[in-house]
Amino acid sequence: MSNYLWLLDNGHGKETPGKRSPIWDDGRQLFEWEFNRDIVNRIGQLCDHAGISWVKLVPEDYDVDLAERIHRANSYFIQNNCILVSIHANAGGGRGWCVFTSKGETRSDNIATVFYNHARTMFPHEPKRADYYSDGDPDWEANFWMLSKSYMPAVLTESFFMDTYSDCEILMSEHGRQMIANLHFNAILEVDNTGTY
Repeated sequence: MSNYLWLLDNGHGKETPGKRSPIWDDGRQLFEWEFNRDIVNRIGQLCDHAGISWVKLVPEDYDVDLAERIHRANSYFIQNNCILVSIHANAGGGRGWCVFTSKGETRSDNIATVFYNHARTMFPHEPKRADYYSDGDPDWEANFWMLSKSYMPAVLTESFFMDTYSDCEILMSEHGRQMIANLHFNAILEVDNTGTY
């Protein structure tokens, strides 16, 4: 039996401005709304097989604003022991995988470290972006709405950079997507099995 209800946030919609890669020389282009939904669906299938309870926060294809998404998450929290995971692809010309929590020492920090460690295991040869300087653990801290307004522990993952071709190749490939889903699921499984954070 699952110790937590996992809330998987697959935000951004078809019409959200900017959330896409360049059109590459081979004509391919990544759209973050589609990537987020595909990864959440893959994680959900793995959770179903493992008996882990989960919810897709955004079943719609259109953009659901942050206030509504966090309202949905916090509504589940009222009757459930929840953890929120917000799934994204990064942008800005960098490389690598990273995880965010809200600012300060919170219950989310240990969860973020579990996710980071599984990213290291799943992608040993790809860059991982860590911020050990602020508080000694690898998560970056930010006042992102989905992190700072949640009633429950929450992490936000940025799986590689969609505007860097080598990273975007991972994001667009079947193998890369399954590995990204697997790292999230393995982290969820570890946290859920221990029953603590």
